[in-house]
Amino acid sequence: MKYAGEAPQGPAASSAAGPDSAMPAPAPQEQRAHDDQRGTRNRVARSILDHGPSTAAELAVRLELTSAAVRRHLDTLVAEGVVEAREKRVYGARTRGRPAKVFALTDCGRDAFDQAYDKLAEDALRWIAQSAGGGEMGEAAVAAFARARMAAQADAYRRALEGVAPQDRAEVLARALTADGYAATARSAPVGEQLCQHHCPVAHVAEQFPQLCEAETEVFSRLLGTHVQRLATIAHGDGVCTTFIPKSSTPKTTTASTSTAGRNPA
Repeated sequence: MKYAGEAPQGPAASSAAGPDSAMPAPAPQEQRAHDDQRGTRNRVARSILDHGPSTAAELAVRLELTSAAVRRHLDTLVAEGVVEAREKRVYGARTRGRPAKVFALTDCGRDAFDQAYDKLAEDALRWIAQSAGGGEMGEAAVAAFARARMAAQADAYRRALEGVAPQDRAEVLARALTADGYAATARSAPVGEQLCQHHCPVAHVAEQFPQLCEAETEVFSRLLGTHVQRLATIAHGDGVCTTFIPKSSTPKTTTASTSTAGRNPA
């Protein structure tokens, strides 16, 4: 790769340049070209979002680009999993020849654009609370929903923990949570272990409805067969959801503690 201000090569040049210049910065024009390419690919994806599955020719006309340029961007978007190629749906009698190929956004591609899933979930939980009469009854209804939701997830976690020794359960549970998008890890602590979730797919909703975090903590307690304590949650502004699992030679099911949820670990 070519860099701006590239000096002559050789031992003398290397010595004069010093160790900090071993990795010169990319030329500004190269960075601008890269940004332009990315910006054009975003325009291609946005055009498909706005107009639906499109052929390369349609995109070229719409975006005032050459067909060759559009195809290069489509190849990259396909490789990145943002769009996928399909046969164009034909209504009525099919004409002779190969069906035209159209490009449509994948689920991953749609997720890159603005979504309203969090708002939808918040509205749904608020409706549940209001339908139950609001106040304490409304909070109880949301809590019941949260427990039912976690019970469905817990079935898979329970199967993963079958036959696992108590000392290995936190690690196995962390792997199962990671498979569900929680980026979880388990690590040793002075008097037990910490189950850390570095990502929470429902953090924005849980900020409004802490019952989701509380139900999750209760499930962890039952799955691990011991009392657990939530020390921190992403929903409350902490960097990581942290659950403390004390050492226990004889695991037993107890009620999870959520009184410190949202506080930083001591």
